[in-house]
Amino acid sequence: MSILNVENLSHGFGDRAIFQDVSFRLLKGEHIGLIGANGEGKSTFMNIITGKLMPDEGKVEWSKNVVVGYLDQHTVLQEGQTIRDVLASAFAPLFDLETRMNEICSLLETATDRQMEEYMEELGTIQDLLTAHDFYMIDSKVEEVGNALGLTEIGLDKEVTQLSGGQRTKVLLGKLLLSKPDILLLDEPTNYLDVNHIEWLKRYLIDYENAFILISHDIPFLNEVVNLIYHMDHRELNRYVGNYDKFMEVYEMKQSQLEAAYNKQQKEIAELKDFVARNKARVATRNMAMSRQKKLDKMDIIELSAERPKPEFHFKTARTPGRYIFQTRDLVIGYDEPLSSPLTLEMERGSKIVLSGANGIGKSTLLKSILGLIPSLNGNVTLGDYLEIGYFEQELSELPNTTCIEEIWNEFPGYTQYEVRSALAKCGLTTKHIESKVKVLSGGEQAKVRLCKILNRESNLLVLDEPTNHLDVDAKQALCEALTEYKGSILMVCHEPDFYEPFATAVWDCSKWTTRL
Repeated sequence: MSILNVENLSHGFGDRAIFQDVSFRLLKGEHIGLIGANGEGKSTFMNIITGKLMPDEGKVEWSKNVVVGYLDQHTVLQEGQTIRDVLASAFAPLFDLETRMNEICSLLETATDRQMEEYMEELGTIQDLLTAHDFYMIDSKVEEVGNALGLTEIGLDKEVTQLSGGQRTKVLLGKLLLSKPDILLLDEPTNYLDVNHIEWLKRYLIDYENAFILISHDIPFLNEVVNLIYHMDHRELNRYVGNYDKFMEVYEMKQSQLEAAYNKQQKEIAELKDFVARNKARVATRNMAMSRQKKLDKMDIIELSAERPKPEFHFKTARTPGRYIFQTRDLVIGYDEPLSSPLTLEMERGSKIVLSGANGIGKSTLLKSILGLIPSLNGNVTLGDYLEIGYFEQELSELPNTTCIEEIWNEFPGYTQYEVRSALAKCGLTTKHIESKVKVLSGGEQAKVRLCKILNRESNLLVLDEPTNHLDVDAKQALCEALTEYKGSILMVCHEPDFYEPFATAVWDCSKWTTRL
Protein backbone atom coordinates (compact mmCIF):
# COMPACT_ATOMS: atom_id res chain seq x y z
CA MET A 1 0.00 0.00 0.00
CA SER A 2 1.26 3.45 -0.94
CA ILE A 3 1.78 5.77 2.05
CA LEU A 4 3.06 8.76 0.08
CA ASN A 5 2.76 9.80 -3.58
CA VAL A 6 4.78 12.64 -5.05
CA GLU A 7 4.00 13.50 -8.70
CA ASN A 8 5.81 15.83 -11.12
CA LEU A 9 7.53 17.83 -8.38
CA SER A 10 9.54 20.88 -9.47
CA HIS A 11 11.16 23.40 -7.15
CA GLY A 12 13.95 25.96 -7.09
CA PHE A 13 15.42 28.93 -5.24
CA GLY A 14 15.72 32.02 -7.47
CA ASP A 15 17.26 30.85 -10.74
CA ARG A 16 18.69 27.67 -9.17
CA ALA A 17 16.49 24.62 -9.91
CA ILE A 18 16.58 21.92 -7.22
CA PHE A 19 14.06 19.41 -8.68
CA GLN A 20 12.69 19.00 -12.18
CA ASP A 21 9.60 16.81 -12.69
CA VAL A 22 10.43 14.42 -9.83
CA SER A 23 8.06 11.58 -8.88
CA PHE A 24 8.28 9.36 -5.79
CA ARG A 25 6.22 6.64 -4.11
CA LEU A 26 6.66 5.30 -0.57
CA LEU A 27 5.26 1.87 0.27
CA LYS A 28 4.55 0.37 3.69
CA GLY A 29 7.63 -1.14 5.37
CA GLU A 30 10.20 0.43 2.99
CA HIS A 31 13.47 1.52 4.62
CA ILE A 32 14.76 4.24 2.32
CA GLY A 33 18.14 6.00 2.26
CA LEU A 34 17.89 9.43 0.58
CA ILE A 35 21.39 10.31 -0.63
CA GLY A 36 23.16 12.89 -2.77
CA ALA A 37 25.90 15.51 -2.62
CA ASN A 38 25.56 18.61 -0.40
CA GLY A 39 23.09 21.07 -1.93
CA GLU A 40 21.18 18.57 -4.09
CA GLY A 41 17.97 19.27 -2.11
CA LYS A 42 17.55 16.38 0.34
CA SER A 43 16.41 18.54 3.27
CA THR A 44 14.31 20.66 0.86
CA PHE A 45 12.56 17.47 -0.31
CA MET A 46 11.80 16.56 3.34
CA ASN A 47 10.40 20.06 3.97
CA ILE A 48 8.15 19.77 0.90
CA ILE A 49 6.69 16.36 1.78
CA THR A 50 6.07 17.47 5.39
CA GLY A 51 4.28 20.62 4.20
CA LYS A 52 6.83 23.07 5.61
CA LEU A 53 7.58 24.26 2.08
CA MET A 54 5.25 24.65 -0.90
CA PRO A 55 6.66 23.30 -4.18
CA ASP A 56 6.66 25.44 -7.32
CA GLU A 57 4.87 22.64 -9.19
CA GLY A 58 3.62 19.14 -8.48
CA LYS A 59 1.45 17.20 -6.06
CA VAL A 60 2.18 15.63 -2.66
CA GLU A 61 -0.44 13.16 -1.35
CA TRP A 62 -0.34 11.26 1.95
CA SER A 63 -2.63 8.34 2.75
CA LYS A 64 -5.43 9.13 5.22
CA ASN A 65 -4.71 8.97 8.95
CA VAL A 66 -0.94 8.56 8.50
CA VAL A 67 1.08 9.81 11.49
CA VAL A 68 4.39 11.31 10.28
CA GLY A 69 7.39 11.80 12.59
CA TYR A 70 10.13 14.17 11.35
CA LEU A 71 13.59 14.62 12.91
CA ASP A 72 14.84 17.86 11.42
CA GLN A 73 18.56 18.81 11.68
CA HIS A 74 17.52 22.46 12.28
CA THR A 75 14.72 22.04 14.86
CA VAL A 76 14.82 24.64 17.66
CA LEU A 77 13.72 23.71 21.20
CA GLN A 78 11.74 26.21 23.26
CA GLU A 79 13.26 27.98 26.24
CA GLY A 80 11.90 26.97 29.64
CA GLN A 81 11.09 23.37 28.66
CA THR A 82 12.68 20.43 30.46
CA ILE A 83 13.76 17.19 28.77
CA ARG A 84 10.72 15.50 30.35
CA ASP A 85 8.38 18.21 28.94
CA VAL A 86 9.74 17.74 25.41
CA LEU A 87 9.49 13.93 25.59
CA ALA A 88 5.95 14.10 27.00
CA SER A 89 4.92 16.53 24.22
CA ALA A 90 5.11 13.51 21.88
CA PHE A 91 1.74 12.55 23.36
CA ALA A 92 0.09 15.97 22.74
CA PRO A 93 -2.40 14.57 20.15
CA LEU A 94 -3.41 11.95 22.72
CA PHE A 95 -4.11 14.63 25.34
CA ASP A 96 -6.30 16.35 22.72
CA LEU A 97 -8.17 13.07 22.27
CA GLU A 98 -8.64 12.80 26.03
CA THR A 99 -10.10 16.33 26.07
CA ARG A 100 -12.50 15.35 23.28
CA MET A 101 -13.45 12.19 25.22
CA ASN A 102 -14.35 14.32 28.27
CA GLU A 103 -16.40 16.66 26.07
CA ILE A 104 -18.38 13.72 24.67
CA CYS A 105 -19.05 12.40 28.19
CA SER A 106 -20.57 15.74 29.18
CA LEU A 107 -22.67 15.82 25.97
CA LEU A 108 -24.16 12.38 26.63
CA GLU A 109 -26.55 13.76 29.25
CA THR A 110 -28.55 15.76 26.69
CA ALA A 111 -28.02 13.60 23.58
CA THR A 112 -30.78 12.05 21.47
CA ASP A 113 -30.78 8.31 20.79
CA ARG A 114 -29.16 8.86 17.37
CA GLN A 115 -26.54 11.24 18.81
CA MET A 116 -25.94 8.80 21.67
CA GLU A 117 -25.10 6.08 19.16
CA GLU A 118 -22.65 8.34 17.28
CA TYR A 119 -21.02 9.56 20.50
CA MET A 120 -20.54 6.02 21.82
CA GLU A 121 -18.94 4.95 18.55
CA GLU A 122 -16.55 7.93 18.67
CA LEU A 123 -15.78 7.19 22.34
CA GLY A 124 -14.87 3.61 21.45
CA THR A 125 -12.55 4.77 18.63
CA ILE A 126 -10.82 7.30 20.92
CA GLN A 127 -10.41 4.69 23.66
CA ASP A 128 -8.81 2.26 21.20
CA LEU A 129 -6.41 4.95 19.94
CA LEU A 130 -5.38 5.92 23.48
CA THR A 131 -4.68 2.31 24.37
CA ALA A 132 -2.79 1.59 21.12
CA HIS A 133 -0.51 4.60 21.66
CA ASP A 134 0.32 3.80 25.33
CA PHE A 135 -1.54 6.82 26.73
CA TYR A 136 -1.92 5.22 30.16
CA MET A 137 1.80 4.43 30.36
CA ILE A 138 3.22 7.82 29.37
CA ASP A 139 5.47 8.29 32.42
CA SER A 140 7.03 4.83 32.16
CA LYS A 141 7.51 5.22 28.37
CA VAL A 142 9.29 8.56 28.87
CA GLU A 143 11.58 6.94 31.44
CA GLU A 144 12.26 3.96 29.14
CA VAL A 145 13.32 6.07 26.15
CA GLY A 146 15.24 8.45 28.42
CA ASN A 147 17.29 5.49 29.67
CA ALA A 148 17.90 4.08 26.16
CA LEU A 149 19.27 7.40 24.87
CA GLY A 150 21.29 8.28 27.98
CA LEU A 151 19.01 11.22 28.87
CA THR A 152 18.28 9.95 32.39
CA GLU A 153 22.00 10.40 33.21
CA ILE A 154 21.75 14.09 32.24
CA GLY A 155 18.54 14.51 34.30
CA LEU A 156 15.04 14.60 32.80
CA ASP A 157 14.29 17.84 34.69
CA LYS A 158 17.16 19.73 33.04
CA GLU A 159 16.25 22.66 30.78
CA VAL A 160 16.75 21.92 27.08
CA THR A 161 18.50 25.26 26.44
CA GLN A 162 21.40 24.08 28.65
CA LEU A 163 22.07 21.00 26.50
CA SER A 164 24.81 20.38 23.96
CA GLY A 165 24.04 19.83 20.25
CA GLY A 166 24.23 16.06 20.66
CA GLN A 167 22.00 16.04 23.73
CA ARG A 168 19.36 18.14 21.94
CA THR A 169 19.41 15.68 19.01
CA LYS A 170 18.83 12.81 21.46
CA VAL A 171 15.88 14.63 23.05
CA LEU A 172 14.25 15.26 19.65
CA LEU A 173 14.89 11.66 18.61
CA GLY A 174 13.36 10.42 21.87
CA LYS A 175 10.26 12.56 21.32
CA LEU A 176 9.96 11.21 17.80
CA LEU A 177 10.20 7.56 18.84
CA LEU A 178 7.67 8.07 21.63
CA SER A 179 5.10 9.46 19.19
CA LYS A 180 5.08 6.01 17.43
CA PRO A 181 4.59 7.44 13.90
CA ASP A 182 3.56 5.36 10.88
CA ILE A 183 6.55 6.77 9.03
CA LEU A 184 9.84 8.17 10.32
CA LEU A 185 11.60 10.99 8.42
CA LEU A 186 15.17 11.33 9.71
CA ASP A 187 17.49 14.11 8.54
CA GLU A 188 21.10 13.34 9.55
CA PRO A 189 20.14 11.61 12.84
CA THR A 190 23.73 10.47 13.58
CA ASN A 191 25.09 14.03 13.62
CA TYR A 192 26.15 14.85 17.20
CA LEU A 193 25.38 11.28 18.38
CA ASP A 194 28.18 9.32 20.01
CA VAL A 195 29.15 5.78 19.01
CA ASN A 196 27.00 3.94 21.62
CA HIS A 197 23.82 5.76 20.71
CA ILE A 198 24.45 5.45 16.97
CA GLU A 199 24.63 1.69 17.62
CA TRP A 200 21.34 1.81 19.57
CA LEU A 201 19.63 3.78 16.79
CA LYS A 202 20.99 1.33 14.20
CA ARG A 203 19.40 -1.64 16.05
CA TYR A 204 16.13 0.30 16.45
CA LEU A 205 15.88 1.06 12.71
CA ILE A 206 16.83 -2.47 11.63
CA ASP A 207 13.93 -3.81 13.73
CA TYR A 208 11.54 -0.97 12.80
CA GLU A 209 8.35 -2.41 11.27
CA ASN A 210 7.04 0.74 9.62
CA ALA A 211 8.53 2.79 6.76
CA PHE A 212 11.25 5.41 7.14
CA ILE A 213 13.18 7.83 4.94
CA LEU A 214 16.71 8.49 6.16
CA ILE A 215 19.08 11.24 5.01
CA SER A 216 22.64 10.39 6.00
CA HIS A 217 26.24 10.65 4.83
CA ASP A 218 27.30 7.94 7.31
CA ILE A 219 27.88 5.06 4.86
CA PRO A 220 28.41 2.17 7.38
CA PHE A 221 25.18 3.24 9.12
CA LEU A 222 23.23 3.46 5.83
CA ASN A 223 24.49 0.09 4.68
CA GLU A 224 23.05 -1.68 7.69
CA VAL A 225 19.62 -0.07 8.03
CA VAL A 226 18.21 0.63 4.51
CA ASN A 227 16.91 -1.68 1.77
CA LEU A 228 16.28 1.02 -0.88
CA ILE A 229 18.33 3.97 -2.08
CA TYR A 230 16.90 7.10 -3.70
CA HIS A 231 19.71 9.13 -5.28
CA MET A 232 19.32 12.87 -5.82
CA ASP A 233 21.52 14.06 -8.63
CA HIS A 234 21.21 16.92 -11.14
CA ARG A 235 17.52 17.66 -10.33
CA GLU A 236 16.54 13.99 -10.69
CA LEU A 237 15.52 11.31 -8.16
CA ASN A 238 16.45 7.73 -9.10
CA ARG A 239 15.51 4.50 -7.28
CA TYR A 240 17.95 1.64 -6.55
CA VAL A 241 17.13 -1.62 -4.76
CA GLY A 242 19.54 -2.63 -1.96
CA ASN A 243 21.90 -0.80 0.41
CA TYR A 244 24.51 1.88 -0.38
CA ASP A 245 27.21 -0.54 -1.55
CA LYS A 246 24.73 -2.16 -3.99
CA PHE A 247 23.72 1.31 -5.23
CA MET A 248 27.36 2.27 -5.89
CA GLU A 249 27.93 -0.94 -7.83
CA VAL A 250 24.90 -0.34 -10.10
CA TYR A 251 25.48 3.43 -10.38
CA GLU A 252 29.10 3.08 -11.47
CA MET A 253 28.10 0.44 -14.03
CA LYS A 254 25.36 2.73 -15.42
CA GLN A 255 27.79 5.65 -15.61
CA SER A 256 30.39 3.61 -17.51
CA GLN A 257 27.70 2.32 -19.92
CA LEU A 258 26.43 5.87 -20.49
CA GLU A 259 29.96 7.13 -21.10
CA ALA A 260 30.64 4.32 -23.59
CA ALA A 261 27.37 5.05 -25.44
CA TYR A 262 28.19 8.79 -25.45
CA ASN A 263 31.68 8.23 -26.90
CA LYS A 264 30.26 5.88 -29.57
CA GLN A 265 27.58 8.41 -30.56
CA GLN A 266 30.05 11.33 -30.64
CA LYS A 267 32.24 9.31 -33.05
CA GLU A 268 29.20 8.57 -35.25
CA ILE A 269 28.13 12.25 -35.22
CA ALA A 270 31.64 13.37 -36.21
CA GLU A 271 31.66 10.88 -39.15
CA LEU A 272 28.21 11.96 -40.34
CA LYS A 273 29.06 15.67 -40.11
CA ASP A 274 32.28 15.05 -42.00
CA PHE A 275 30.42 13.15 -44.77
CA VAL A 276 27.79 15.91 -45.09
CA ALA A 277 30.42 18.65 -45.22
CA ARG A 278 32.38 16.84 -47.97
CA ASN A 279 29.46 15.75 -50.13
CA LYS A 280 26.59 18.26 -49.87
CA ALA A 281 28.01 20.50 -52.63
CA ARG A 282 28.46 17.73 -55.23
CA VAL A 283 25.44 16.88 -57.39
CA ALA A 284 26.29 13.15 -57.50
CA THR A 285 26.44 12.76 -53.71
CA ARG A 286 24.01 15.48 -52.59
CA ASN A 287 21.13 13.04 -51.88
CA MET A 288 23.37 10.83 -49.73
CA ALA A 289 24.57 13.90 -47.83
CA MET A 290 20.96 15.03 -47.23
CA SER A 291 20.09 11.52 -46.00
CA ARG A 292 22.95 11.70 -43.47
CA GLN A 293 21.82 15.18 -42.39
CA LYS A 294 18.27 13.89 -41.73
CA LYS A 295 19.75 11.08 -39.62
CA LEU A 296 21.71 13.71 -37.64
CA ASP A 297 18.60 15.86 -37.13
CA LYS A 298 16.54 12.91 -35.81
CA MET A 299 19.24 11.57 -33.50
CA ASP A 300 18.56 11.58 -29.71
CA ILE A 301 21.73 13.18 -28.42
CA ILE A 302 23.18 11.54 -25.30
CA GLU A 303 24.28 14.11 -22.75
CA LEU A 304 26.63 13.48 -19.89
CA SER A 305 25.70 15.29 -16.68
CA ALA A 306 28.11 18.04 -15.81
CA GLU A 307 30.26 16.67 -13.05
CA ARG A 308 29.91 18.43 -9.74
CA PRO A 309 33.29 19.86 -8.66
CA LYS A 310 34.97 17.47 -6.23
CA PRO A 311 36.43 19.12 -3.14
CA GLU A 312 40.19 19.50 -2.96
CA PHE A 313 41.34 20.40 0.54
CA HIS A 314 44.96 21.44 1.16
CA PHE A 315 45.82 23.16 4.45
CA LYS A 316 48.57 25.79 4.35
CA THR A 317 51.23 25.19 6.97
CA ALA A 318 52.70 28.05 9.05
CA ARG A 319 56.14 28.15 10.72
CA THR A 320 57.09 25.40 13.16
CA PRO A 321 55.81 26.10 16.72
CA GLY A 322 57.51 25.28 20.04
CA ARG A 323 57.76 21.73 21.37
CA TYR A 324 54.52 21.91 23.38
CA ILE A 325 51.22 22.94 21.74
CA PHE A 326 49.54 23.36 25.11
CA GLN A 327 49.90 22.32 28.73
CA THR A 328 47.17 22.36 31.37
CA ARG A 329 47.56 22.23 35.12
CA ASP A 330 44.62 21.22 37.34
CA LEU A 331 42.25 22.58 34.70
CA VAL A 332 38.55 22.35 35.61
CA ILE A 333 36.19 23.12 32.73
CA GLY A 334 32.50 24.03 32.86
CA TYR A 335 30.01 26.87 32.98
CA ASP A 336 27.87 27.07 36.13
CA GLU A 337 29.17 23.73 37.45
CA PRO A 338 32.29 21.61 36.80
CA LEU A 339 32.24 19.27 33.78
CA SER A 340 35.58 17.65 34.59
CA SER A 341 37.88 16.63 37.35
CA PRO A 342 41.18 18.66 37.51
CA LEU A 343 43.04 17.97 34.24
CA THR A 344 46.80 18.00 33.80
CA LEU A 345 47.34 17.41 30.06
CA GLU A 346 49.95 18.20 27.44
CA MET A 347 50.10 18.03 23.68
CA GLU A 348 53.36 17.95 21.76
CA ARG A 349 54.10 19.35 18.32
CA GLY A 350 53.11 16.98 15.48
CA SER A 351 50.44 15.14 17.50
CA LYS A 352 47.04 14.48 15.93
CA ILE A 353 44.70 13.89 18.85
CA VAL A 354 41.00 12.95 18.76
CA LEU A 355 38.70 13.59 21.74
CA SER A 356 36.06 10.86 22.08
CA GLY A 357 33.24 10.04 24.51
CA ALA A 358 29.51 10.55 24.93
CA ASN A 359 27.73 13.82 24.15
CA GLY A 360 27.50 16.49 26.80
CA ILE A 361 30.57 15.45 28.81
CA GLY A 362 32.53 18.58 27.88
CA LYS A 363 34.59 17.84 24.73
CA SER A 364 33.64 21.10 22.96
CA THR A 365 33.97 22.97 26.26
CA LEU A 366 37.51 21.60 26.66
CA LEU A 367 38.48 22.88 23.20
CA LYS A 368 37.06 26.33 23.95
CA SER A 369 38.76 26.43 27.37
CA ILE A 370 42.16 25.52 25.85
CA LEU A 371 41.75 28.23 23.20
CA GLY A 372 40.72 30.77 25.86
CA LEU A 373 37.30 31.37 24.28
CA ILE A 374 35.58 30.64 27.62
CA PRO A 375 37.05 30.96 31.12
CA SER A 376 37.86 27.80 33.06
CA LEU A 377 36.51 27.26 36.58
CA ASN A 378 39.94 26.45 37.97
CA GLY A 379 43.54 25.78 36.97
CA ASN A 380 45.35 27.21 33.98
CA VAL A 381 46.26 26.59 30.33
CA THR A 382 49.61 27.48 28.79
CA LEU A 383 49.65 27.69 25.01
CA GLY A 384 52.89 27.03 23.13
CA ASP A 385 54.97 29.59 21.24
CA TYR A 386 54.39 30.69 17.65
CA LEU A 387 50.97 29.02 17.32
CA GLU A 388 48.83 29.82 14.27
CA ILE A 389 45.43 28.27 14.99
CA GLY A 390 42.67 27.26 12.56
CA TYR A 391 39.45 26.72 14.54
CA PHE A 392 36.34 24.98 13.16
CA GLU A 393 33.35 25.46 15.48
CA GLN A 394 30.67 22.75 15.74
CA GLU A 395 27.70 25.06 15.32
CA LEU A 396 27.30 28.79 14.75
CA SER A 397 24.88 30.69 16.96
CA GLU A 398 23.94 32.96 14.06
CA LEU A 399 24.32 32.63 10.30
CA PRO A 400 25.69 35.61 8.37
CA ASN A 401 23.43 37.54 5.97
CA THR A 402 26.16 37.66 3.29
CA THR A 403 26.92 35.73 0.10
CA CYS A 404 29.71 33.15 0.05
CA ILE A 405 31.86 35.54 -2.00
CA GLU A 406 31.37 38.37 0.53
CA GLU A 407 32.07 36.01 3.43
CA ILE A 408 35.50 35.00 2.03
CA TRP A 409 36.28 38.52 0.80
CA ASN A 410 35.66 39.94 4.28
CA GLU A 411 38.17 37.41 5.61
CA PHE A 412 40.73 37.93 2.81
CA PRO A 413 40.27 41.52 1.49
CA GLY A 414 43.47 41.25 -0.57
CA TYR A 415 42.05 38.46 -2.77
CA THR A 416 40.81 39.18 -6.29
CA GLN A 417 37.32 37.99 -7.25
CA TYR A 418 38.94 35.20 -9.27
CA GLU A 419 40.91 34.02 -6.21
CA VAL A 420 37.78 34.08 -4.00
CA ARG A 421 35.74 32.09 -6.53
CA SER A 422 38.61 29.66 -7.08
CA ALA A 423 39.03 29.08 -3.31
CA LEU A 424 35.30 28.30 -2.91
CA ALA A 425 35.20 26.10 -6.03
CA LYS A 426 38.10 24.02 -4.64
CA CYS A 427 35.86 23.30 -1.62
CA GLY A 428 33.29 21.73 -3.96
CA LEU A 429 30.88 24.66 -4.38
CA THR A 430 29.29 25.45 -7.76
CA THR A 431 28.88 28.96 -9.22
CA LYS A 432 25.22 29.05 -8.10
CA HIS A 433 26.19 28.20 -4.51
CA ILE A 434 29.08 30.68 -4.50
CA GLU A 435 26.75 33.54 -5.45
CA SER A 436 24.04 32.52 -2.94
CA LYS A 437 23.69 33.79 0.64
CA VAL A 438 25.29 31.54 3.23
CA LYS A 439 22.08 31.16 5.24
CA VAL A 440 20.14 29.58 2.31
CA LEU A 441 22.78 26.87 1.76
CA SER A 442 22.56 23.34 3.15
CA GLY A 443 24.44 22.40 6.33
CA GLY A 444 27.18 20.70 4.27
CA GLU A 445 27.67 23.71 1.99
CA GLN A 446 27.89 26.06 5.00
CA ALA A 447 30.56 23.78 6.50
CA LYS A 448 32.55 24.01 3.24
CA VAL A 449 32.45 27.84 3.37
CA ARG A 450 33.77 27.76 6.96
CA LEU A 451 36.48 25.26 5.97
CA CYS A 452 37.45 27.54 3.08
CA LYS A 453 38.46 30.26 5.59
CA ILE A 454 40.75 27.86 7.47
CA LEU A 455 42.25 26.38 4.29
CA ASN A 456 43.33 29.77 2.99
CA ARG A 457 45.14 30.89 6.13
CA GLU A 458 48.46 29.43 7.27
CA SER A 459 48.21 27.35 10.43
CA ASN A 460 50.27 24.95 12.50
CA LEU A 461 47.41 23.81 14.78
CA LEU A 462 43.95 22.77 13.64
CA VAL A 463 41.23 22.67 16.32
CA LEU A 464 38.22 20.96 14.76
CA ASP A 465 34.89 20.36 16.52
CA GLU A 466 32.88 17.67 14.67
CA PRO A 467 34.06 18.81 11.21
CA THR A 468 32.39 15.86 9.40
CA ASN A 469 28.82 16.76 10.43
CA HIS A 470 26.71 17.45 7.29
CA LEU A 471 29.62 16.79 4.88
CA ASP A 472 28.91 14.48 1.93
CA VAL A 473 31.00 11.40 1.11
CA ASP A 474 33.38 13.14 -1.33
CA ALA A 475 34.02 16.03 1.07
CA LYS A 476 34.69 13.65 3.99
CA GLN A 477 37.18 11.69 1.90
CA ALA A 478 38.95 14.87 0.76
CA LEU A 479 39.10 16.19 4.35
CA CYS A 480 40.51 12.89 5.65
CA GLU A 481 43.25 12.97 3.00
CA ALA A 482 44.05 16.63 3.75
CA LEU A 483 44.34 15.98 7.50
CA THR A 484 46.55 12.94 6.82
CA GLU A 485 48.90 15.10 4.68
CA TYR A 486 48.83 18.06 7.09
CA LYS A 487 52.28 18.75 8.61
CA GLY A 488 50.97 20.61 11.66
CA SER A 489 49.18 19.39 14.82
CA ILE A 490 45.49 18.49 15.14
CA LEU A 491 43.13 18.50 18.13
CA MET A 492 39.70 17.27 17.09
CA VAL A 493 36.32 16.09 18.40
CA CYS A 494 34.90 13.30 16.24
CA HIS A 495 32.56 10.31 16.60
CA GLU A 496 33.54 8.57 13.34
CA PRO A 497 36.44 6.11 13.79
CA ASP A 498 36.39 5.32 10.04
CA PHE A 499 37.20 8.97 9.41
CA TYR A 500 39.98 9.67 11.94
CA GLU A 501 41.79 6.29 12.13
CA PRO A 502 44.01 6.98 9.05
CA PHE A 503 45.72 9.97 10.69
CA ALA A 504 45.09 10.05 14.47
CA THR A 505 48.19 9.51 16.64
CA ALA A 506 46.16 9.26 19.87
CA VAL A 507 42.53 9.07 21.03
CA TRP A 508 41.68 10.66 24.40
CA ASP A 509 38.61 9.17 26.09
CA CYS A 510 37.00 12.17 27.81
CA SER A 511 34.61 9.95 29.79
CA LYS A 512 37.55 9.10 32.09
CA TRP A 513 37.65 12.58 33.57
CA THR A 514 34.11 13.92 33.16
CA THR A 515 31.83 14.55 36.15
CA ARG A 516 28.73 13.84 34.05
CA LEU A 517 28.87 10.04 34.13
